[in-house]
Amino acid sequence: MANPPALRPVRAAWSEPGALALAVILLAAVVFAYFPALLGGFLWDDDAHVTRAQLRSLHGLWRIWFEVGATQQYYPVLHSAFWAEHRLWGDHVLGYHLVNVLFHAAAAWLLATILRRVAFPFPALAAIAFALHPVCAESVAWISEQKNTLSALFYLGSALLYLRFDETRRRGFYAGALALFALALLTKSVTASLPGAILVILWWRRPLQWKRDVVPLLPWAVAGAVSGVFTAWAEARLIGAEGADFSFGPLERLLLGCRAALFYLGNALWPSDLMFIYPRWSLSASQLSPWLAFLAVAALLAALVALARKSRGPLAAFLFFLGTLLPVLGFVNVYPFLFSFVADHFQYLALIGVVVPSVWAIGKAADRLPFAAGSCLVFAVPAVLGILTWRECGMYRDSEVLYRTTISRNPGAWLMHYNLAVVLGERPGGLPESVTEYRQTLKLNPGHWAAHNNLATALLKTPGHTDEAIAEYETALRLNPAFAEAHNNLGVALAQVPGRLGEAVEHERAALRLRPDYDAAHDNLGVFLMRGPGPLADAVRQFEEAVRIAPENAGYHYNLANAISRSPGRLADAELQYREALRLRPGFAEAHSNLGAVLARMPGRLNVAIAEYEAAARLEPGSAQIHANLGNALSRAAGRGPEAIAEYGAALRLDPKDAETHLSLGVALSDMPGRLPDALAEFTEAVRLEPGSATAQFCLGVALARSGRPGQAQEHLESAVRLRPDFADARNALARLRAEGR
Repeated sequence: MANPPALRPVRAAWSEPGALALAVILLAAVVFAYFPALLGGFLWDDDAHVTRAQLRSLHGLWRIWFEVGATQQYYPVLHSAFWAEHRLWGDHVLGYHLVNVLFHAAAAWLLATILRRVAFPFPALAAIAFALHPVCAESVAWISEQKNTLSALFYLGSALLYLRFDETRRRGFYAGALALFALALLTKSVTASLPGAILVILWWRRPLQWKRDVVPLLPWAVAGAVSGVFTAWAEARLIGAEGADFSFGPLERLLLGCRAALFYLGNALWPSDLMFIYPRWSLSASQLSPWLAFLAVAALLAALVALARKSRGPLAAFLFFLGTLLPVLGFVNVYPFLFSFVADHFQYLALIGVVVPSVWAIGKAADRLPFAAGSCLVFAVPAVLGILTWRECGMYRDSEVLYRTTISRNPGAWLMHYNLAVVLGERPGGLPESVTEYRQTLKLNPGHWAAHNNLATALLKTPGHTDEAIAEYETALRLNPAFAEAHNNLGVALAQVPGRLGEAVEHERAALRLRPDYDAAHDNLGVFLMRGPGPLADAVRQFEEAVRIAPENAGYHYNLANAISRSPGRLADAELQYREALRLRPGFAEAHSNLGAVLARMPGRLNVAIAEYEAAARLEPGSAQIHANLGNALSRAAGRGPEAIAEYGAALRLDPKDAETHLSLGVALSDMPGRLPDALAEFTEAVRLEPGSATAQFCLGVALARSGRPGQAQEHLESAVRLRPDFADARNALARLRAEGR
């Protein structure tokens, strides 16, 4: 007789959904749980993973595969995926998030398929628990970690095909499994643990045989070892995972591995207080806590070995967990160890080794409970995990939220203070708080030379802090003498201090010795050389080099044009450079204005020059200089004197203290019938503002003479001659005035 419904086992009452139904359930659950992150932006190092402009062509795809260093890490399958995704939706972030969610759901579905094949009793529940576990949030919500979700597809797909090969011994399954394993390695090298994981699964099901079980996986082990060694080399040489911060002895690494393993086990079983960056532990064999972790791991392993006489499952799960984590337990260096020895995304695949036995225990417990209680227990698992993941995804909305959330959970995370400072520095009005965050970074990590450099740059933008900025740049260079950017920035700061232009030039040259292709340093050096007494040709060469290195930079073309416009016979070359700057940046008002100045110096180009000045004035209506320049050009054009006067008036409304514009307006007015009194007023104001201007004194003297005031006129003409003894027009006018007076 059948059990009454209240006593019916949960597993029997809630039969496992079919493959298609499970896929739909998993996708819906994952989309729901990760919804807060779907509209989030690029974070952290996403810009280094989403395909850069230099790699978006077919040649760029070739470089992804065959040029080590073209991408942040040599994971060509991952970066090929990013390349394809960028071709589909460019920089629209939602597409990348949806792909990551889809990959994660598909990985969970593959996990369920594998568990069904090995006769695990609760495959759907295990897959849902893995899909919704909050430890996975970092891997799924962070676009860069598509390397986890994509490699998991290849990893689990390879494992599934190998299990079919183990059952059938058909070579097609073996070849397919090996191909997927190769793709997994080329997506993320930590998947090198797969051969060991397969052996663990086979051992769990039956005793291993050398020829049947081990020999077929030997090529896999070799491929995994080669991939791991290459990745370790790349982490050290290309990314920077070497030096004093990574100098640990074998005993310290063993203790670190045990502590990290316990940490990951704890987070998997009780996923609270998760952090994007965890506190970095101090490593010392003289401390008690590392030894306690070592003893705990040893005791747990011994207990599971003893239990294996009755059931191999728990030991197999723990071996899978440890083996999958092995590449990130501290036995080899990875760059993130610089700020933390652990990270949630490190245990994405290893989490399976905790989720599966935990679900088995929960399912067995539910089967022993009354139907209602058991059902509640089973449904509570995905519900609680989904809610926790939803909450965890909230911090991936944007960079600032991520950094502030991490700081609130880990105030000692100096890297988060540093990154927050960078974000705040780019926001209007965020400079004061940015400075505060840089100072906090340096309080926690005084040797962070990049923070000294960035703090100096922020201080340089703050009035009155130039000397402090220079001191910070100098500190950055003491900490890292090979820091080309700090040399460049220090040069910019020194150039603002009277009398230190020579030092600025030397620091730009030092930056270029360290980085000959440093376009900004070439450009800055050119600017400083133009200000100094050296040959103009030296400055031109620096600007030409900057343009060669970065031909899409409008500012470099503009500066080159400014330099060659001062060179005899090169006005046409200057015009070409200004026009290139405007092609690259159509709203470049200064380029329009300076192009107008060059055209005005070329025969027959005055009307074109006026058009350029007018374009500049439309773009920058608040620029007094541009209005004055337009007035100067209009004053030279026949019949456009009234327009010139209007432009001078606009310039003076913006800058009433510009003596030169008062002088130019006076000249324009003096040529207009009946406007001599107005001209006289403008000349008088020009002399008041700049009494040392011989031209202003001369113009005022001439206007006074025309107004019938010879005595005052003679006084100003004498001042003009005194200021400029070689001023022939002033001397002639003064002579005529004196002759008329006799």
